[in-house]
Amino acid sequence: MTQHPKSPTGVEAHGGPIVFVVDDDKSMREALEGLFRSVGLRVNVFSSTAELMRGTLPNVASCLVLDVRLPEVSGLDFQAELAAAGISIPIIFMTGHGDIPMSVQAMKAGAVDFLTKPFRHQEMIDAVNRALAVDRKRRAERETLSELRLMYESLTIRERQVLALVSAGLRNKRIAAELGINEITVKVHRVHVMRKMRAGSLADLLRIANALGIQPGKPEPV
Repeated sequence: MTQHPKSPTGVEAHGGPIVFVVDDDKSMREALEGLFRSVGLRVNVFSSTAELMRGTLPNVASCLVLDVRLPEVSGLDFQAELAAAGISIPIIFMTGHGDIPMSVQAMKAGAVDFLTKPFRHQEMIDAVNRALAVDRKRRAERETLSELRLMYESLTIRERQVLALVSAGLRNKRIAAELGINEITVKVHRVHVMRKMRAGSLADLLRIANALGIQPGKPEPV
């Protein structure tokens, strides 16, 4: 069975962002290592995807600079393997061959950039900065969603029912009829939901419900 770099499990690694480089050309690895270190980035270099796969991805913003043509698993195949394993890391592809169909395939699969060797140093640095920005945004969104899920779990079943019906645009009187409770009780539940979900307005609450994938008008049974 193919092994993959393990995703972090809630332990925040120390230090700044990190760039992973996979290239079977030693001179290219050394050149990129020196380039990234010169601009203050941490970098780990590998001669193959197998070598990378033996490690664990740290819980910091990161990206992967990956050669397309590798002796065992190609860069494009490795991109597909990572996606299948649910491992999200922005990828910048490098190739010594200007292959337009290959670059299109890589970009469609989510690559941040596709650079043809030889490339300018600034071109690579700009691509890495874009990739790290993508990963920072993804991590922030994932953290926010995790917090929202914890807040949602703090709701009672009745509060979840009210939230689902509120997200469907129902007024308190209609919600009361749907749930077989009085309107005052619905108002109390709405106040609790707003407080627990840290929503400052109805619009905030609706955005939260959408982010959590709550199906409007489909409350959980008591």
